[in-house]
Amino acid sequence: MVVKVKTNENREVDALLRTIAEYVVDHEITSDEAYETASSVLLDTIGCGILALNFPDCTKMLGPIVPDTVVLNGARVPGTNYVLDPVRAAFNIGCIIRWLDYNDTWLAAEWGHPSDNLGGILAVADYLSRQNIAKGKPPLTVKDVLTAMIKAHEIQGVIALDNSFNRVGLDHVLLVKVATTAVVTHMLGGDKETVINALSNAWIDNSSLRTYRHAPNTGSRKSWAAGDATSRGVYLAMVAMKGEMGYPTALSAPTWGFQDVLFEGKEITLARKLDSYVMEHVLFKVPYPAEFHAQTAAECGITLHNEVKDRLDEIDKIVLHTHESAIRIIDKTGPLLNAADRDHCLQYIAAIALYKGAVRSEDYEDEAAADPVIDKLRDTMEVVEDLRYSKEYLDPDKRSIANAMQVFFKDGTSTEKIEVEYPLGHRFRRKEAIPVVLEKFSNNLLTHYTPFKKDQIEALCFDYDRLAKTDVTEFVELFVTP
Repeated sequence: MVVKVKTNENREVDALLRTIAEYVVDHEITSDEAYETASSVLLDTIGCGILALNFPDCTKMLGPIVPDTVVLNGARVPGTNYVLDPVRAAFNIGCIIRWLDYNDTWLAAEWGHPSDNLGGILAVADYLSRQNIAKGKPPLTVKDVLTAMIKAHEIQGVIALDNSFNRVGLDHVLLVKVATTAVVTHMLGGDKETVINALSNAWIDNSSLRTYRHAPNTGSRKSWAAGDATSRGVYLAMVAMKGEMGYPTALSAPTWGFQDVLFEGKEITLARKLDSYVMEHVLFKVPYPAEFHAQTAAECGITLHNEVKDRLDEIDKIVLHTHESAIRIIDKTGPLLNAADRDHCLQYIAAIALYKGAVRSEDYEDEAAADPVIDKLRDTMEVVEDLRYSKEYLDPDKRSIANAMQVFFKDGTSTEKIEVEYPLGHRFRRKEAIPVVLEKFSNNLLTHYTPFKKDQIEALCFDYDRLAKTDVTEFVELFVTP
């Protein structure tokens, strides 16, 4: 039975909207670990974007909507010479960040990539700074960007802890739009009521469907969906700053609110108080550009590579032990239609790792995928859920992303069962990971800049105290190309 509410009484603001607004406007981040991690996330995220500029399917999406448009005191896009309005700049930056599926990750009841929010944050920080300079005011600093990143990570990640949007067919980029909207509204000078107004519109916007992430429709939209979401967040923030109204019960309104229309009537809740938990626990994609649920599978395959590389024709079966989320998202058989399909296939990633002893972005392209050995290996694979892996994936004290691999040969012999519970980018392996994250950043820079320019960038970026104090415009200009 549909319950229609015909009165405007009882319009108290939804608690979630109020809580997020109070956090964004009032909460002080005091965690040194969060700031240090955020600085690594900043570099890693921009580096992923620089690497993506080597792929024409990505660069064709970039630039202004109207060719050759240049915006006075507009925002810059790292690795390019574009000068854009902040909404379009947010799309551009968000697009390159996410294109190769190589930036940070958060896994819980919902998953996603919190650094996707940097598209909106960096575009607005650069735009505001240039506007301020033109008016004789001080620009923002990189420390301001890091603070916004920590808060955007927290909003997206804590909502994801207990609320699974994928189970009702909605894409996780909804949370990018929500988080970007909240932090960018405050960056633009919005008070709590303005943040609430903007946020309510972000929820009312609905969400992208996950159609483009799954067979039979997996496609490249998954690589620009986050850019779309973070740019939409900037747009909604700017509209709210003009005084556009909000909708206080956008989530909870009977019949017409987000929860009734799109979330099966369930309340969207926060599992913990908002602070800096997500940034402190975020997952880096360190060695492999692959969907995160397959990161440890890739590590298993690479470990076994030397043992099996000369016996590929002797393989009878390959057993992959994994967790429920991996099975639900990336367990795929049959033809894979494009790079976007392949980098979200557990079996394909495992096959590449086992076969080549490495996983690179180029391994998903059509030329690499035409190698018949890959599909031959995929055809031998059996995927089995390990219930312990599924349980510990959701355990807040562990948050493992475990996979195991064992190869069985036709002569009855087999390899050892190789198990990796925590990927290199996990907090439990943070000390091991950060040097590799910085090396990844350096390598990504070299795909686009000269060694001299790379050294210039690193001289600033590898000095945290200096970096945090640097004006945003100076930081962004380091990455601009003629």
